[in-house]
Order: sequence, then C-alpha cells, then structure tokens
Amino acid sequence: MSERQEGRILCSISGFYDVQTDAGLIRCRARGALRREDSAPLTGDVVEISVEQGHGMVEHIAPRRNCFVRPAVANIDALVVFAANANPVTEPFLIDRVAAIAGDQEVPVILCVNKCDLDPALDLVRIYRHAGFPVICASAETGEGVEQLEAAIRGKLTAFTGNSGVGKSSMLNRLCPALALPTGEVSEKLGRGRHTTRHVQLYRLEADTYVADTPGFSSFDTDQMETILKENLQFAFPDFAPYIGTCQFRDCTHRAEPGCAVTAGVKAGEIEPTRYSSYLRLYEKAEQIKPWERK
Repeated sequence: MSERQEGRILCSISGFYDVQTDAGLIRCRARGALRREDSAPLTGDVVEISVEQGHGMVEHIAPRRNCFVRPAVANIDALVVFAANANPVTEPFLIDRVAAIAGDQEVPVILCVNKCDLDPALDLVRIYRHAGFPVICASAETGEGVEQLEAAIRGKLTAFTGNSGVGKSSMLNRLCPALALPTGEVSEKLGRGRHTTRHVQLYRLEADTYVADTPGFSSFDTDQMETILKENLQFAFPDFAPYIGTCQFRDCTHRAEPGCAVTAGVKAGEIEPTRYSSYLRLYEKAEQIKPWERK
C-alpha cells in the first residue's frame, strides 16, 4: 500500500526527481499525466508524492508562485544575478534580459558583482544602482561581500544565475564550505567557463534558506530564454516605472514616438543608455512572437 507525503523537489535529472520530505530524501518519477499536461515538475516545486516499497512517484504539483524556463526553477523569492568585469566579462544585455524575465513575474533581482578583487566593475555597479537594483560587490576568492550576500538571501529560496565562469558555485562554497561544489577554470581564449553546473540543484544552507545553483550561460544561450510579450516589457524594467503613463500617446512603445517620457529620461541621463538599448533589443524579439505562440 502506498504512502502519501509532501515535499520539495531539490533536483531533477533525466526524468528523476529528488524530493525532500520530513522522512528524508526520496527519488521519484512523475506520473505520465503530469507530462501530458505539459507541466513537468521543476526544481523548487512543492509536490505530493506516493511512496511504495521505497519507490516514489510525483502525484501532484502545488500551484506555483512563479516558474522559469532558464533557469528551470519554480517558487523562488529572489533571483541573484552574478556578473563580473574580469574573465569572463558580463555583457549588460545578459543581465538585463534575465532581470526583465524575473521582473515580468514580479520576482526581486539582486545583482552580485563578483571577482571584485580582479576588477571592481565600477561601470556595472553604477549602472544597476542607478537603475534601482540592490548591488553587492563581492569576491568568492577573498570573501568580500559574502556576509552582505548571506544576509540578503537569509530566510529565502533564491536562485543563483549568470554567465558561465562568473563564480556562482565558488560563491556557494564560500557561503557553505561543506558543499564542496566543483568549480571550473575560465578559458582565457574564449572568456567563458566550462559549465561545471549541469543542472539546477537546490541546496539548503540554513533551516529556512535554500539556494538553487543553475547552469551558466553565454550570449548565445539567451535565445533559449523566455520572451516577454511586447505590451508587458515596459513593466519589466523597474527604472521605467516613473515615466510609464506620462508619454504623449497612451500606446507609446518608447521607441521613436514623439513626446515619449522614457526616451526623454534617457536623454536627460535619468535612465541608463545600456538599459534602454536592452529594452529595444528585447522589444524587437517580442515583436516576432506570432499570435498563436502567445500564452
């Protein structure tokens, strides 16, 4: 006779799901009905499972507060985007696209500028503080900013994301040395890491603090990320908020229309040019969504 339990998925690999329950960690499969409903379980999901003779089966997924395609994770309280200005150098567009995807689901974003012992990345810090994001200057090598990051994520389920080689796993090892996660060298020629994290894994740092370590990505991988509907994109840029609704035209797309408050904000130096450039690139992608592709 099967036993029903509730738990949270800590990891999913090749159709297997490691579920943390009060009784311990149980490896599960998922009912075929879940796959047919196009709602395959994700790391971070709260699920109901049945257990029979030590074998688990995911029976039900609780309603999600949020979910993402890349990183493939659900129910996070905040997204920590890692960036650096030392090998590898992070393009602002990578930060902006990830931050916009999180903003579209009203998930707070924290920017952790890592490797500050090699380069303080003053431009990145200035841009994102000006845009209103919490920014932590850190170094997994020296320990700079570790306490500040630890305080920012305490009591939350957060996901660490960023381009390959930027130091997410190294920072997790700083936060919890017992994890002893593998880390990789960054290719000097290619300027990117070797994807030491292969899947999304949820780690428990304290009783009420969980961190999802996610595979790194490059600029070539951004096409695999969600595309925000063009009419919603402006709301995914929090630094645009003071200007939305004050343009000359109600349906302003904030591109070339006369009397646009957003473009005026850019010209006045109130909105960072790189942020606005990212908005234009994302809007162009959003325009390519066909009506039948809309959710």
